[in-house]
Amino acid sequence: MSHRHLAAACTVIALLVFSPVVAAGQGAETPRTPWGAPDLQGVWDFRSITPMERPDDLADQEFLTAEEAARLEQETLDRNQELLLRPARRTEATNSVDQGEEGAPGFYNNLWLDRGTTTVGTRRTSLVVDPPNGKMPPLTPEEEQRRAEYAELREGVDTHAPTPGGWMEELGTNGLQLRCITGFNSGPPMTPGGYNNNVQVFQTPDFVALLNEMNHNVRFVPLDGRPHVDLPQWTGDSRGHWDGDTLVIETNNFLRETSFAQGRTGPNLQLVERLTRVSEDTLLYRATINDPTVWTSPWTYEVPMVLNDQPLYEYACHEGNYGLENILAGARVLEAEAEGR
Repeated sequence: MSHRHLAAACTVIALLVFSPVVAAGQGAETPRTPWGAPDLQGVWDFRSITPMERPDDLADQEFLTAEEAARLEQETLDRNQELLLRPARRTEATNSVDQGEEGAPGFYNNLWLDRGTTTVGTRRTSLVVDPPNGKMPPLTPEEEQRRAEYAELREGVDTHAPTPGGWMEELGTNGLQLRCITGFNSGPPMTPGGYNNNVQVFQTPDFVALLNEMNHNVRFVPLDGRPHVDLPQWTGDSRGHWDGDTLVIETNNFLRETSFAQGRTGPNLQLVERLTRVSEDTLLYRATINDPTVWTSPWTYEVPMVLNDQPLYEYACHEGNYGLENILAGARVLEAEAEGR
């Protein structure tokens, strides 16, 4: 047996043997592994209707009242029901995802979406917790210029279409997702999205593995103190350590942008994620983004994840991905028509 196969077998055995227990002397809300670490294992659901940034009309309000949160959640349920019961309409190749009565039917209808129907348990008005105003910090002048130039380049181009004459590398800010390289919500860092908002955590004494449902990405996080490697990767190079009962994951060496914030970060991103099991069924996920080429200062957001009692199914994105071929083929047809060919 090769060293690689032996290591893989040992990992599988460890995952089977080291089942969750509650350590002696710990409260029922603090599950621990046999080796004494907080047990973060399980499938965690991070759906939420709480926006990333605080809405302008709530500028001075950090938390919703219980009544405001209940009203917002009921409005979400009512809209879902309205969209479910409305007469069927033909979908259209547009940039919208089921905008309801105010727009075209869109390329998806609401049935396919699973954004959730509740605010975060803390009732914060935004996922952003720092800066205190609940907003991302300003962009650097260089980033503002880059975005302006990119917007001009893609003026009149649909979100999922290539820049005129472009191929796979010119599919806009969602290009990595369209190519099934990274998931829409897996980042890193992870953020609530349209659907498939689940991550499964596995633990051994020396490793933590994060399996995102979309696109079934797995990040292996060593806990043994080894240094980072100078090898740029799509999801960066992660290293973890325990700070009390909090797992801290530091990630750098990103190849380029990730799926986070529609590709707004770059290879200079320094990411710190903190995972704390604050109760039996809640895992607090906190991410600090530091990319000095994009934002003028670091910023932090947090998402309370809820334990999911359902298994995680494979999100097979590459397999049968005829959408990418059709996008490119359609673009070539439109270009030929525009040129009179």
